Amino acid sequence: MQKQRIMIAPSKKNSCSSQLCFALCAFGLVLLGDVSQAVPMDDQDYYLQEISNRDHYYSFPYPGEEFFPFTEQPGEEGPVRAAETEEHPGFKPSRKELKPKKNNKKGKAILETPPVQGVISAFSQVRSFLDLLFLGMAEVKGIMEEARHAPPKVARIAQSLLPDQPCALLIQLLSSHQPHAIRGFKAYELFKKIARDCPPLGLETLKITDFQLHASTAKRYGLGAHRGRLNIQAGVNENDFYDGAWCAGRNDPFQWIEVDARRLTKFTGVITQGRNSLWSSNWVTSYRVLVSNDSHAWTAVRNESGDVIFEGNSEKEIPVLNMLPVPLVARYIRINPRSWFEEGSICMRLEILGCPLPDPNNYYHRRNEMTTTDNLDFKHHNYKEMRQLMKTVNKMCPNITRIYNIGKSNQGLKLYAVEISDNPGEHEVGEPEFRYIAGAHGNEVLGRELILLLMQFMCQEYLAGNPRIVHLIEDTRIHLLPSVNPDGYDKAYKAGSELGGWSLGRWTQDGIDINNNFPDLNSLLWESEDQKKRKVPNHHIPIPDWYLSENATVAVETRAIIAWMEKIPFVLGGNLQGGELVVAYPYDMVRSMWKTQDYTPTPDDHVFRWLAYSYASTHRLMTDARRRACINDFSYLHTNCFELSIYVGCDKYPHESELPEEWENNRESLIVFMEQVHRGIKGIVRDVHGKGIPNAVISVEGVNHDIRTGADGDYWRLLNPGEYVVGVKAEGYTTATKTCEVGYDMGATQCDFTISKTNLARIKEIMRKFGKQPISLSMRRLRQRARQWRQRR
Repeated sequence: MQKQRIMIAPSKKNSCSSQLCFALCAFGLVLLGDVSQAVPMDDQDYYLQEISNRDHYYSFPYPGEEFFPFTEQPGEEGPVRAAETEEHPGFKPSRKELKPKKNNKKGKAILETPPVQGVISAFSQVRSFLDLLFLGMAEVKGIMEEARHAPPKVARIAQSLLPDQPCALLIQLLSSHQPHAIRGFKAYELFKKIARDCPPLGLETLKITDFQLHASTAKRYGLGAHRGRLNIQAGVNENDFYDGAWCAGRNDPFQWIEVDARRLTKFTGVITQGRNSLWSSNWVTSYRVLVSNDSHAWTAVRNESGDVIFEGNSEKEIPVLNMLPVPLVARYIRINPRSWFEEGSICMRLEILGCPLPDPNNYYHRRNEMTTTDNLDFKHHNYKEMRQLMKTVNKMCPNITRIYNIGKSNQGLKLYAVEISDNPGEHEVGEPEFRYIAGAHGNEVLGRELILLLMQFMCQEYLAGNPRIVHLIEDTRIHLLPSVNPDGYDKAYKAGSELGGWSLGRWTQDGIDINNNFPDLNSLLWESEDQKKRKVPNHHIPIPDWYLSENATVAVETRAIIAWMEKIPFVLGGNLQGGELVVAYPYDMVRSMWKTQDYTPTPDDHVFRWLAYSYASTHRLMTDARRRACINDFSYLHTNCFELSIYVGCDKYPHESELPEEWENNRESLIVFMEQVHRGIKGIVRDVHGKGIPNAVISVEGVNHDIRTGADGDYWRLLNPGEYVVGVKAEGYTTATKTCEVGYDMGATQCDFTISKTNLARIKEIMRKFGKQPISLSMRRLRQRARQWRQRR
């Protein structure tokens, strides 16, 4: 069945509307010129403007000053003297007190605005309207173009609701000021285009820098405006240098926190949280929103009854979203708390929703602009969509991909993985195995989407003949597991970006943190070393029996991952997580429980440092990260795999519009890190007949951590460039050593071994062949000693 398309042709009756549209645009250009002469545009040099136009970020009046700076804006009920503020330091206005006074005659809320400032405010509103007009025309044309190519059912609805001309639709939208102006739309995507919510400006993702955040006062530096970012976390100590919110220096209704977008922006909403703290409870229960183009003349968000008082938080962690009644175009936005938790103080974390307006002359926009040329599916995928995307990739590249699952979640969802290799489904002798996993914490979704983007990218580039990707796929068996905790992701997905908070969906359905659910093998190794008893090997440490019991608190997802690790001889892996911007490597645990901040290196610390650097140095932003993080040590101590935790972003659940930029930030790093699996030495351990010897121990002189060969006798040992003495031993075989040199060029050095059986092993083999068991040497010694003892008597 062919898709129905809507053909919208101009008609005579709409010619008037078209002429009106051009007249409006022409009038807007002339009026904009007049307004620009009356109100000077912001200086393009931000720092020069800061010096000439702004007070200190944390300036506030002292008792001797006459007026409080906040009262110098339109939208106030008259100036408030500082002395009055000082007399009531704990003042919390009630709802009635927050309502503006009404005119007795008309009953409408009016504000005492100075004449000159009123004129400037009017011009600012005209400019904002024109900005919205020009932006709206572009959006409306996109809506109508999308309607032309809509499915038949949606197209019929759109045809009955949409006018023929873009300008008519724009006038219809502007006259209503409401997203539901066009009712009856069953096509949600079209409706979202008409009244779409703008993405976050980037307080949580650090796209908004500390220099763009200002506040009236701050309790101390650790609670300054730069800490007022959504979902930011505090330290364990109450007076941590990096605390969990912006907190005002005083509790009165004249405090504010401000964001400088550095360009004209269509502001649409505000998201707030309270202070993240283990020891105190602080949050804002109501606030006003004001905007400005010059940071001096401020206009409050208003409705028919006066200034809008937005409802804030009722506790400190759950984000609360408030959409503005009408989008406002400005450069600055300010949040003015009006009431707060009675037993706490003014503290808040926030995110601003807004669409930056096109401005090619803006230096800061050009400097930070990021675009991608990759034709990938940049969106958040729920479980069904993720599965469908995997099928699409497999259909595009059937010869190099395979879809399989490693188990099920608590709710029965399959844990799907995609294998990318030139021979999918089988292990090739001499070819290393690599893995990326993500989503151990279900609400850390960026890693999940990066893996889905990576599998699309590798398929496309392989088909395009990209030699780098072709070589990587032909020489490596790659496994991509995008969602370890699909149950947790489902919770976060339903809440949506920005509104899930820090922890919604983090744990499994039965409340287990997968990342910290693996057995503690570190303590077993360190206790053995401290007692100087080599009962515990330095590698392939077995899992304790208590952990394997059915009564142990172990998630089914964790057991599935462990079985997967033990089945496939992984050499290198990356665990993509979120909430930080850093690469972390073993050991996560510290050797002394009394020194929680001590650095505890592994015997392969120099290799792990290089692997971490290979990812961080090719990331666009990660080289600036200076934060702590952790990694699970289980993979290093129980298998051959060197695994690192890669924290790909401060925002666990970035807005969909951020995905192209995040892909560009991480794309090169993801590929470079995979290529490191080919660094070090590799080889095959064989017997004299050329058969591979499984489970042989490979040791490197000076490194107290061994690895073992796979089922076919092949091995891979990650090492930095240098010369190494490598030894091999296996039960029933003679030991052997040789010197292997690792170069600086990419590609592991071949280091094969051929070892023969010991004399005792040969004797045992002969005896077993004839159905007899060889006499134990220990028994021979006992019998010989018994004879000697009898002879002496």
